[in-house]
Amino acid sequence: MSWPALIVLVVGAYGCKMFGHAVLARLAVEGRSTQGILRWFPDLAALIPAALFAALIAVGSLGTDRALQVDARAAGMVVGAVAAWRKAPFIVVVVLAMAVAALIRWQTWV
Repeated sequence: MSWPALIVLVVGAYGCKMFGHAVLARLAVEGRSTQGILRWFPDLAALIPAALFAALIAVGSLGTDRALQVDARAAGMVVGAVAAWRKAPFIVVVVLAMAVAALIRWQTWV
């Protein structure tokens, strides 16, 4: 990717985020909008980092070059997601996901 394209994407993403926080959130907080999505915008904006983090984890775990690869990392990710859903401590989630991925890789290697 070229530097000018990267700079345009960064400025565009930051501009969209600032527009949301500066304009839409202000409209919702000041009570100008009592209906529609603007009323829920601050709550929705708070969920964006978690969704972005989940997407980055999925791409990092399942993506290789330009293809989808389902392997031991996917199984570890599923076990980690289930452990997090069951409200396990963070270190337990990480160790379980790591152990499952390691066991599956070990089984395919042996």
